[in-house]
Amino acid sequence: MEEFKVQTAKHTVPNSSPMRPHSEHPKDHAAKRLSSASNGTSDGGAGAKTPVEITALEESFRRFAIHGDTRATGRDMNGKNWSKLCKDCGVIDGKSITLTDVDIVFSKVKNKSARTITYSQFKEALAELAAKRFKDKSSEDATQELYKMIEGKSPVIAGVTRAVASPTVSRLTDTTKFTGSHKERFDETGRGKGKAGRVEVVDTSGYVSGYKHAGSYEKKVQKPPHKPM
Repeated sequence: MEEFKVQTAKHTVPNSSPMRPHSEHPKDHAAKRLSSASNGTSDGGAGAKTPVEITALEESFRRFAIHGDTRATGRDMNGKNWSKLCKDCGVIDGKSITLTDVDIVFSKVKNKSARTITYSQFKEALAELAAKRFKDKSSEDATQELYKMIEGKSPVIAGVTRAVASPTVSRLTDTTKFTGSHKERFDETGRGKGKAGRVEVVDTSGYVSGYKHAGSYEKKVQKPPHKPM
């Protein structure tokens, strides 16, 4: 009886791929891409990185995009920072472009359900405002003029408000000119008396009010001590 050897053919499993090494985990790869984007680089062939040139306009866009938000990445800008950019860079002149115009353009270029605009949408918004700001120039020239107003600019940080000396304030805070019960709350130097200036304290010393020689009588009638013989 002849023996038959059964040979099993090796069939490849469709859609199979080699196992990923641990260093190329999807999460690690995504983090690598995010880091590359934030550093202004992009992945090239054979793992090389090619620098991405950032224009002065985009640099200003990123500065305003991250203003006041530590979690911002600089890739998109909210409406508050958009309005601040237009104000700090002089885009809003109060005549041809107002704050209302800036808000309308922002709502026009952003996505329907989004609250921020990307850099490309940012440039579209500037083109809309340039046509209103520089009406006597062509569309391209007007846009370039508006770019120059923004390039290299950074958010203006307001300083601490200083108190300004005013005659009205000085007159209201001068204790020497107070009358009535308010006058009794401060002494001759202008320092407050505290509770004594707000509550009427009853004098039980026996002297009339305003008597300046209180306690002098005891000193006058006090007999000197007798000296021993």
